[in-house]
Amino acid sequence: MEFSRPQDVYMRIALTLEDDIARRLKELARITSRSFREVVNDAIRMGLGLGHLSPGDYGDFVVRPKACGFRAGIDPTKLNQM
Repeated sequence: MEFSRPQDVYMRIALTLEDDIARRLKELARITSRSFREVVNDAIRMGLGLGHLSPGDYGDFVVRPKACGFRAGIDPTKLNQM
């Protein structure tokens, strides 16, 4: 008795895509030489957070502060009174 693995099981679904999304997916399939189905599945996986990259793969998020100062007439020692 042979059991199929999860990646061997496919579900067919009729899906209506907006024109701009379909164009972008077709273009990505053409550029990457992959099937439209593969590109759509990968895009859905990424959108659901199930993609190939884990949060640690994106690198550190760095906040770079910028000194903006206050407008004339604003006393920074009295900000709690605003």
